[in-house]
Amino acid sequence: MPFNWLDYTVIAAYVAIMVIVGYYSQKRGQENLEDYFTGGKNLPWWLIGISMVATTFAADTPLAVTGIIATDGISGNWIWWNFMFSGLITVFLYAKLWKRADVITDVEFISIRYTGRPARILRGFRSLYLAFPINCIILGWVTVGMAKILTVLTGAGQWEVIIIMYLLIGIYIAFSGLWGVIITDFIQFIIAMGGTIMLAYYAVDYVGGLGQLKIEITELFGPGHHMLSINPLNSPDIAIATALVWVGMMWWASWYPGSEPGGGGYIAQRMFSAKDERNAVGGTLLFNVAHFALRPWPWILVALVAMVVYPGLDDPETGYPLLMLKLLPAGLLGLLAVAFLAAFVSTVSTHLNWGASYVVNDFYKPYVKPESDFESTEAAQKHYVKVSRWTTLIMMVAAVGVSLLFDTVKGGWEAILSIGAGTGLVYMLRWFWWRINAWSEIAAMAAAAIGSFLAPAIGYDDFASKMIFTTIFATIIWVGVTFLTKPDDEETLQAFFDRVKPGGPGWKRFMAPGEQTYSLLPGLGFVIVSAVSIVSLLFGMGQIFFESLAVGLACFVVGVGGIWYVVRKI
Repeated sequence: MPFNWLDYTVIAAYVAIMVIVGYYSQKRGQENLEDYFTGGKNLPWWLIGISMVATTFAADTPLAVTGIIATDGISGNWIWWNFMFSGLITVFLYAKLWKRADVITDVEFISIRYTGRPARILRGFRSLYLAFPINCIILGWVTVGMAKILTVLTGAGQWEVIIIMYLLIGIYIAFSGLWGVIITDFIQFIIAMGGTIMLAYYAVDYVGGLGQLKIEITELFGPGHHMLSINPLNSPDIAIATALVWVGMMWWASWYPGSEPGGGGYIAQRMFSAKDERNAVGGTLLFNVAHFALRPWPWILVALVAMVVYPGLDDPETGYPLLMLKLLPAGLLGLLAVAFLAAFVSTVSTHLNWGASYVVNDFYKPYVKPESDFESTEAAQKHYVKVSRWTTLIMMVAAVGVSLLFDTVKGGWEAILSIGAGTGLVYMLRWFWWRINAWSEIAAMAAAAIGSFLAPAIGYDDFASKMIFTTIFATIIWVGVTFLTKPDDEETLQAFFDRVKPGGPGWKRFMAPGEQTYSLLPGLGFVIVSAVSIVSLLFGMGQIFFESLAVGLACFVVGVGGIWYVVRKI
C-alpha cells in the first residue's frame, strides 16, 4: 500500500511542528555553551527522563529487536536488557555525583579528576574519539534502520533517504541546541510509542490474536521451541557462554552509548541538565523503568508476527517495515512513518548535539582557542556557540559517510561492545578509588581496542569468547598501568573529593577528621529491588500474553510494588 495524500498530510504536519519547535528553541537564550549543551541546567526530572527514553528509541531499535528475535527468540534481547543493571547502578550510585561534578560533558570530568599532561592527552583524545569514530558508528546503524524503513515504504534509494534526512535534521539541531532536542524528544516519544503500540495491535489482530500467534510459532519452530522464553539460559539457540556474558559481564565490563558503566555520554548530559540532584536521580530512574520494562513488548509482538508472516527473509530486520506496509490503512501508515521519523530525529539530534559538545567544549575550547584569547567572556561564549553550530553540521556530513558502511543494526551494536570491552570497571571505580589516574583510562581504552582486534587472530571468533578475552586482557593492562604510574597530585584529588563527596572507603585519606560520606549500601539495595521489579514486569507481560494470566498479574504487581517502594524512598 503506497502513501497517499492523507499519509503525506500527516508527515507534512509533523515536519511543520518540528519547524515551529526549532524556531522557538532558537529564540530561547543560547548565549553560552551551558545553555546550548545543557539547557541551562534547570530541567525537571520527567522531561529529562522522557528525553533519555526518546533518544534510545531510534528507528533502528525495533528493527534490531526483530532481527534478534528471528535468530535467538525473545531471550536474545538480553544482549541489551542486561544493561538495566548498569543503568540502575547509575541511578542510585552515580547520578548525584555527576550532578555535583557540575560539568558540561562527561569528558570534561577528566579535567577535575586528573591533572597534568596525561589528563590533557586523555581529554583531547577522548573528545575526538567519542565525537567522530564512535558517535558516527552509532549514527551509522541508526541511519541504516531508518533507511530500511523508508526504502520499503517509499521505494526511494538509500542514498537519497540518508542525505535528505540528515540535511534537515542537521540544520534543525544546529540552531535549536539541547533545549530543542529535549522538547522534540518529548513530542516524539509520545508519537513513536503510540505508533508502535498501534502497529502491535494491528499485527496481532492480523494473525488471529495472541493464542493463534503462539500456535503459528509452534508450527514454525516445532514443539518444545524456546522462541517465547525470556530466560537466555534455557534457549538451545543461545550458547551458555553467550548468555552468561550477556547477563553476568557485559553490563559492567563494556562501554556502550546510553548504558555506560557509571553513566556517561548523553545520559550524563541529561543529568547535568537537571535542576538538582533529586531531579537527576528521578529522571534517570524514569528512563530505566520505561526503557527496559514498558517499551519492549510492542516491538516484540510485531517481531513475532513478522516471523510468521514473512518466514525466511534474507534480512529479517525488514519484516517490521513490511508489516507496516501490509497492515496499516491510509493515514495510519503515514502516522507510523511519522512515529519512526520522530524516533530517528530524536536520536540523531541528540547524537549530533552530544558529539559537538565534545569537539567544542573538550577540544576546541581548551586546546585550540581558549577563553583567554578573547576580550571578554561574553565574546568567547558567543564564538563557541557559533562554532558549535558549524561543528554539528560537520558531524552530520561525517555520519552520512559512515552510514553507508553498515548493513545490519545488530552488527553495529556488537562492534561497539567489542571495542569497549574491559573499560567499564575503570569508569565505575574512578569515582570511588583515588589511586586511578589518567593513564589508567588511556591504558584501558588502548587495551580494549587492541584486544578486540587480537582476539579473532588467536582463535576467539565468536562474540562471547571475544568479549571474555578482551575484558580480561584490558583489565590486566589498566590495573597494572595504574600501579606502575604515579597517582595524581594531592591538591587535585582533595579538590575533587571536596567537590563531589564520593562515598565508600576509597577516599578516607582525604576526609577531614570526623567527616562522613554517604554509604553505598542503601543505593545497592535500591539497585537490587529495582532490577527485580523490572525483570518481574518483563516476565509478567510475557506470561499475560502467552502463558498464565494469574502468574503474569502476580509478577506485574510485584514489579509495580517494587518500583513504587523505591520511588518513595529516593
